Amino acid sequence: MLDLLAGDRAGSGDRVAVLSELSHRDPVEGLIPLVPSLVAPDGRYPLSWLRQAVDRLGPLAVPAARRWATDEREWLARLGSDVLADHLGPEVIPVLVAELAEQWRAPAWCGPGVTARRLARFGPAAAGAVADLRRFWLRTPHSCERAGYLEALAAIDPGGLDYAHTESLWDCEERARLLGIAHAPDGPEALERITALRDDPMETSDVRAAAEARLTATTARRPA
Repeated sequence: MLDLLAGDRAGSGDRVAVLSELSHRDPVEGLIPLVPSLVAPDGRYPLSWLRQAVDRLGPLAVPAARRWATDEREWLARLGSDVLADHLGPEVIPVLVAELAEQWRAPAWCGPGVTARRLARFGPAAAGAVADLRRFWLRTPHSCERAGYLEALAAIDPGGLDYAHTESLWDCEERARLLGIAHAPDGPEALERITALRDDPMETSDVRAAAEARLTATTARRPA
């Protein structure tokens, strides 16, 4: 497969098929030196599945990514920066905090969810991102990202999230409702809503099961 990627005879379709296969296999280190050449015919974008195949490499791609990140080709520089953001240590925190702040100022609604995930792995060390994470949780038009912002906040600064977790019990996204069920405080409003989720025949099985488990645990904690 690497010979096919490196050769001159294979067309873009064949290379994309190989990259798709590599994206589902164990890391293939031989892919690394080929990455800069795996570009669409217009030279502006990487071939489909390249990013996923590089993701499979994990930290193995970091040394090359340092070079890619300074390349004049925008797509390759972005790929290199993404690899570094996913795998470098705390030295990348200021870069990610600044990136999230710029995404808020833009405003850029596509991308902050990825930045939030990257920041979450650093826990309290990424406290500089808290204000913007709260803003994105409140304002994002992409409901599918709200749970990601809430998870990042919980990892970085879990204090003061009672309202957010309670509000999430009414979220349209299942993942957010599950977070609310797990973490909302034992207030009357929250418990009433969790009971409604447990008893709702239109609710997903995972949400109903989580609600049942939460109510059972709450009852067990009450004094006899």
